[in-house]
Amino acid sequence: MGHLNLPASKRNPRQWKLLDIITAIFFGLVLLFFLLVFTPLGDSMAASGRQALLLSTSDPRQRHRLVSLVELGHHHKPIEACPANSVDHMPCEDPRRNSQLSREMNLYRERHCPLPDEMPLCLIPPPPGYKIPVQWPESLHKIWHSNMPHNKIADRKGHQGWMKKQGPHFIFPGGGTMFPDGAAPYIEKLGQYIPLTGGTLRTALDMGCGVASFGGSLLSEGILALSFAPRDSHKAQIQFALERGIPAFVLMLGTRRLPFPAFAFDFIHCSRCLIPFTAYNATYFIEVDRLLRPGGYLVISGPPVQWPKQDKEWADLQAVARALCYELIAVDGNTVIWKKPDGDSCLPNQNEFGLESCDESNDPSNAWYFKLRRCVTSTSSVNGEYPVGIIPKWPDRLTRAPSRALVMKNGIDLFRADTRRWTRRVAYYKNTLNLKLGSPAVRNVMDMNAFFGGFAAALVSDPVWVMNVVPARKPLTLGVIYDRGLIGVYHDWCEPFSTYPRTYDFIHVAGIESLIKLPGSSKSRCNLVDLMVEMDRMLRPEGTVVIRDSPEAIDKVARIAHAVRWKATINDKEPESHGREKILVATKTFWKLTSSH
Repeated sequence: MGHLNLPASKRNPRQWKLLDIITAIFFGLVLLFFLLVFTPLGDSMAASGRQALLLSTSDPRQRHRLVSLVELGHHHKPIEACPANSVDHMPCEDPRRNSQLSREMNLYRERHCPLPDEMPLCLIPPPPGYKIPVQWPESLHKIWHSNMPHNKIADRKGHQGWMKKQGPHFIFPGGGTMFPDGAAPYIEKLGQYIPLTGGTLRTALDMGCGVASFGGSLLSEGILALSFAPRDSHKAQIQFALERGIPAFVLMLGTRRLPFPAFAFDFIHCSRCLIPFTAYNATYFIEVDRLLRPGGYLVISGPPVQWPKQDKEWADLQAVARALCYELIAVDGNTVIWKKPDGDSCLPNQNEFGLESCDESNDPSNAWYFKLRRCVTSTSSVNGEYPVGIIPKWPDRLTRAPSRALVMKNGIDLFRADTRRWTRRVAYYKNTLNLKLGSPAVRNVMDMNAFFGGFAAALVSDPVWVMNVVPARKPLTLGVIYDRGLIGVYHDWCEPFSTYPRTYDFIHVAGIESLIKLPGSSKSRCNLVDLMVEMDRMLRPEGTVVIRDSPEAIDKVARIAHAVRWKATINDKEPESHGREKILVATKTFWKLTSSH
């Protein structure tokens, strides 16, 4: 076969390919440049690209790169908005993911958080038509319909007085399934059997609370009720409660202890909460017993109390209460009231549920992702004076150092110093930094690193309530907070919090970097960018954030604040305080989605 005489350039196919590729890339880049700069395609590609980067769970490297850029202040644009359908998103209570889990003991309705790399790195937008919320105390009775336009509860429960749509508002007549005429007459009936006035009872837990009208009505009696319900078919019930300015939290009693210390509540209430207290060998009743103070009161209204076709369940409920030596105060219609014994229950004794006392190794205040135990908490497992009637009445209990402060070395002295420190600091916040604490603009407050609750105690005369959060990896001081007559929860800030978006007016954190560090180490378990995006999710538009930390930490926080669209200033600490702290004060701007979303 003859050979063609090719030019030199054609005889080297490798060289030809290389030149061809370089030329093609050059012209391709030029074409792409013109497309991106001079056509609408550029805008849409950029937007979809940002969304892919921020919302994709498939490439953690892209996410890590963006986090690093934001932390260094090199990401000059704000973090992108999440899609419009995410306005009510709770990452750990996402039914699309959790519905795949087991139904046994309602596991699928508990907290189940995505891995950090699977979390969308974007800012939750407000719904269309969102308005700055109605201020307290007017909000107790009405809120803007446009802030959470979910009509299902009003349609299904309106005849029971839960809530109704009226013009641009939802209104709350104060009713509930077991008290359709309003919570006030129901509470008056309970007051015949329980000391609801006079300061004997202060902390209450309202289980399966609906829109929390019961807890809202107790506030006028000086009782601070923390209301909870899971995210369910009436998905916005806790969102409604918080919009009203009532302490509330998304929570499910399933396979784990509730995130509270032992003997936290003076009074526990269930009005048709549908918790099967005697199921699984009375496991849920035992959990209620762990949370209820000796001498405290348990009220259950609705099934199975004298309820048609639930005779066995009602008999079992009474049998468990007897096994734990609860005193039956009254059975009034479908409402039963028990009083827990002041000292240890009468266990161990023979009982049909096989109940036994917990052993010494079980810390009853350890309650973060702690599996439910079928054993009864003894008073000897918690140091101190905590029974109702022994601790001072409210408000005296707020300032007296409780014996549970001894969970820390020199705890009593630390408690007193902490109380003085926060009295001084809050005065500085109000008088020098001109924060809105004490004004009608602030009702729902969170302290993300509460320790002994000193910040909340210093706000006691203001028309606010404070969710005191004790980080789960720090000393378990939450019992001290409850002994003071305040409320709160355990939480790990490397995970999202169990609340709806836009539910707090004011978020406070002292030592923000400590929330993401391994205890006793400088190594981080998660990053500040994710934490501040989560703070932004919880905060209402025009809400306030106050962060205290070292100057280095505050500089980093200020860079991230710009990326999450906060307007921030850095301030000196109060003159009397020691240390190197700076104080960042930020306001969440009220932005809305553009039509491109």
